Amino acid sequence: MTRRVHEVMTGNPVTVDRQTSLAEAARVMRDASIGDVLVLDGGRLRGIVTDRDIVVRALAEARNPVETTVGAICSTEPVTIGRDELVDRAVEVMRRHALRRLPVVGEDGGLVGIVTLGDLEVERDPGSPLSFISAAEPEA
Repeated sequence: MTRRVHEVMTGNPVTVDRQTSLAEAARVMRDASIGDVLVLDGGRLRGIVTDRDIVVRALAEARNPVETTVGAICSTEPVTIGRDELVDRAVEVMRRHALRRLPVVGEDGGLVGIVTLGDLEVERDPGSPLSFISAAEPEA
């Protein structure tokens, strides 16, 4: 049976407003044990920022994490996939764009989830090391 993206994605992804400071975004990531947050502007997906983005695009450039917003450094115009697309299509899109995370949108274009490399690995090869790591609950 062919699976759809909504069957393997993480629903209710963690989001921040584009005016959120990098320091606050980092706290959100820490508290949720995740490495990225989706950036919204007026309730619409506008970008994605990762822990690596904060280090490379902000700290390495001596930007103040309290004063710099996620909107200033996030990847903009993110590639997305529809919730009803096939999982194989998500793999193809992620491969073509060299992505590790792919926001998922509903029919109205609103954000409904995110699919990650780990989600796809758990789906495709539940016994693999990456799948085992991805399925583990983070330690407190």
